[in-house]
Amino acid sequence: MTAANTRLVIADDHPLFRNALRQAVESVLAVAIIDEAGSFEDLTALLERDSDIDLILLDLTMPGISGFSGLIYLRAQYPAIPVVIVSASDDGPTIRRSLDFGASGFIPKRFGVETLRDAIRKVMDGDVWVPQDTDLSSDSDPDMTRLRDRLVTLTPQQVRVLMMLSEGLLNKQIAYELGVSEVTIKAHVSAILQKLGVESRTQAVIAAAKIAGSQWRQAPPSGP
Repeated sequence: MTAANTRLVIADDHPLFRNALRQAVESVLAVAIIDEAGSFEDLTALLERDSDIDLILLDLTMPGISGFSGLIYLRAQYPAIPVVIVSASDDGPTIRRSLDFGASGFIPKRFGVETLRDAIRKVMDGDVWVPQDTDLSSDSDPDMTRLRDRLVTLTPQQVRVLMMLSEGLLNKQIAYELGVSEVTIKAHVSAILQKLGVESRTQAVIAAAKIAGSQWRQAPPSGP
């Protein structure tokens, strides 16, 4: 791969930070093709048009996602595309969970351009980059580990349905958003409950929020 045919996507809802990331990338790969997405919907639409992408720089919290839901979806739907998390939430457990869910690195937003350059350069070389002195031994709760392992068994569509359940949407609203029948959504919900080992959609949302901590927004579920 050469810089001339390297394609990256910067997914962040803050234009100023997207610009800072773009400058950091261009300082490493001057002729790379860089696309930007200000929401998860923009990102998925871009990938559906063309998924020949070499790297995604993803914020954990932006319109359409909160926490690890977006990362879980991308790793399930596009397993060949490396994803690096760029986030203001950079505590040890968050970094560890990001790596557990398949991220190729984690770059805190508080770091300066020089560190961004170094991180991007190493990730593009195939290395996993995290901040120095990061404690990755945290979050060893066996219950959390089992729940995490259950979450990663969800299909991409099931992840999207769970994301929408977490926003409090009804089955018919989810069906409309995804362009499928309500019967299909009910089948997805049943599969989600089975895979997560829970008995209700409320418990599924609580389980999703638990694995993400404050990173996965939890809204009161609506409907049965």
